[in-house]
Amino acid sequence: MKNTFKNLLALAVVTLFTMSFTVADKDKKEVKADKSKVVWKGYKVTGSHEGTIGIKSGFLNFESDKLTGGEFVVDMKTINTTDLEGEYKGKLDGHLKSDDFFGVANYPTAKLVFKKVKATGKNAYSVTGDLTIKGKTNPVTLTVSIYGSKATATLKVDRTKYDVKYGSASFFDNLKDKTIYDEFDLVVDLEF
Repeated sequence: MKNTFKNLLALAVVTLFTMSFTVADKDKKEVKADKSKVVWKGYKVTGSHEGTIGIKSGFLNFESDKLTGGEFVVDMKTINTTDLEGEYKGKLDGHLKSDDFFGVANYPTAKLVFKKVKATGKNAYSVTGDLTIKGKTNPVTLTVSIYGSKATATLKVDRTKYDVKYGSASFFDNLKDKTIYDEFDLVVDLEF
């Protein structure tokens, strides 16, 4: 009976000791919003415009130094055009914030939630997530690269899936050179 008890005790100690070294190292890293940025670029028949949007909050999840998830909230009230100045900049910023585009009075934030993360290289990942803009959620795919405490992500967004239809040839006829393309690009630089 003593030997059985000793053997069970030894087995429990060995099991506990082994499990303590095999538990995956999970880490949630908060994004430094003041040191991170989102750059947008929209296209029209006659050219393009670009600017920035501020990140309100966000985090990336890691397990054994591998990206496993993340979530971000973007402050839509901070939409800012960077390729124009003066009156034209003010008009475009105001128009982008209006109900014709992102309706920031009613929808002050947008959100991205990672759903699936797949490693595609040493520091590269393909991420499928749910993007919510103007209260509408759709799946998106983005590419994420991570180097130390910094990450870069790129994605294309079809604005019409979020009820942003102004100037879209998919919904309006005879726009000619006033046509604004449905897809816009986002490049995100994060520090965490």
